[in-house]
This record gives sequence, structure tokens and C-alpha cells, in this order.
Amino acid sequence: MTSLRTGISWLCVTGALAGMSACSTTSNAESAPTTVAATTTAAPTTTVPPTTTEAPTTTAAPTTTLAPNVQIAGRAPVTLVAVGTNNGADTVNVQNRLNQLGFWTGAADGQYGFATQQAVMAFQKYLGLPADGRVNATTAAYLTEFTERAHGVADSGTLVEVDKGKQLLHIVVDGQTLWTFNTSTGSEVPYEAVNKKDPTKIETGDSITPNGLWEVNRERPDGWWDGDLGKIYRPKYFRGGVAIHGMTSVPNYPASHGCVRLSTMAMDFVWDSGLVPMGTPVWVHE
Repeated sequence: MTSLRTGISWLCVTGALAGMSACSTTSNAESAPTTVAATTTAAPTTTVPPTTTEAPTTTAAPTTTLAPNVQIAGRAPVTLVAVGTNNGADTVNVQNRLNQLGFWTGAADGQYGFATQQAVMAFQKYLGLPADGRVNATTAAYLTEFTERAHGVADSGTLVEVDKGKQLLHIVVDGQTLWTFNTSTGSEVPYEAVNKKDPTKIETGDSITPNGLWEVNRERPDGWWDGDLGKIYRPKYFRGGVAIHGMTSVPNYPASHGCVRLSTMAMDFVWDSGLVPMGTPVWVHE
């Protein structure tokens, strides 16, 4: 009995010691000063401003590069009206505008004469309008709003350019078209006619104004001259008997035997201006 008690007491003591040991460890851990690391206050979060989205780059409209022989005249200073073929103050405005756009009319005198009719016809041909030489409402509107001076194909040199496709003649100086005229070139219809200077001869041909680059090689300065096929006014020859010359009839279609017709007034201007001297290149094309 004593031994059992002693054994139990030993076990209790042993267990108590063991429990104390276990508790002491816990107690010591709780009572020991715990060194707590100082809390580091985090730096305040810097709020990054939102990224600014740049405005999209504006693509500039492509710049229109004008051809070197294009000159801008701008809109007409006044709105032009349909004068038909009438004289008067409104016709003065039409004449001034035609001259401004490079279609030669001579003096702006308000008289709707042959030179003005020819200039109107040249303008109509240039724009592809019906070329009747009358200022109707459509022609007046185009004359008012069209902004470019007339020009040929040539953009360098000094020459006469004959555009058979449009039936226009351009005088080009240093690459710029100075004046544009109505013209009528060869009909390209074969002909057979009595020689006007020698009735015993018969002239035949194909009424062709030859394409190519030529030059003025002879001329007759004064008045009307008898050609083999009729009278011609103040001619400037550039290939054989083919010449630029004045005529009282210059229709809106090819009608000559091969020469390049201008109105007699326009031919006087060509001579008086000195713009087509001997040796001037003449470029004929379609």
C-alpha cells in the first residue's frame, strides 16, 4: 500500500514537475519582454496622375501642288450675267474677265465683236462647253467661278503651242501661257482646188496641220497675201506653205487646208506684240 502510494506520489510529483516545466516555459515566454520591431510607417502612396492621352495628331490635308504652268486668277470680282452677244456694260465685265483668264479679247470696250466672240469660243472649248461664242447662263457662271488662267501643255520655253484636240492656240513665254486663242486647223479632208494664183494648176492635198516641233521660218508682215488656195492675212509660216495666219472665218471645228487660223484682230495683236518673231518654235500636237 505504501509502495502504491509512494508510486502514485512519485507519479504525481513527476507529472507535476513535468506540468510545471511545461507551464513554466509558457509562463516565461509570456512574461519575457517581447522586443517588437518598431512599425515602419510606409511612405504614403504617391498617386500617379492619370496618363494624359495626347490629342491625336491631325493629319493635314494633302497640299495640292500646282503644275508649274498653272496660274491662279481667282473668282471674278463681279458676278457675270448672260449677255448673249449684246453690247453694253455687262459685256465690258465679260471682256475684262476673259482677258484676266488669258483669253484675248482686245480692248474691253463693251462691243461684242468678232474678237470677243472668238475669246468666248476659246473659253468654251477650253472647258469643254458647247462652243457657240455666245455668253449664255452656263458660260457666264463658269466665267464667274473658274479660277485658273488658261494654259497649254508646255511648261517651259517660249513657243507657240497648237492644240489640235481642243482647237486652241497658246502663246507660251518662259513656260507660262500668256494668251490663248480660238483656232481652226486642217480639216484632214482631202481637197482638190484650182490654184488661186495660177488657174492652170490644180492643187491637191489632205488638209493636214502636221504634228511636230517646227519653227517660224518666213513671214509676210502687211495685209492680205495671195496663197495657192486663197488669201491669207499676215502669215507666219512654219512648215512649207503651212502658216499661222489671220482669217475672217475661224469656226469651232477644224476647217482649213492645213494652216492655223486666227481672227484678223488676233493676228494683228500677234504681230504688234512681237511675241512670235522669226525662229519661234511652233509645237503642234493633239
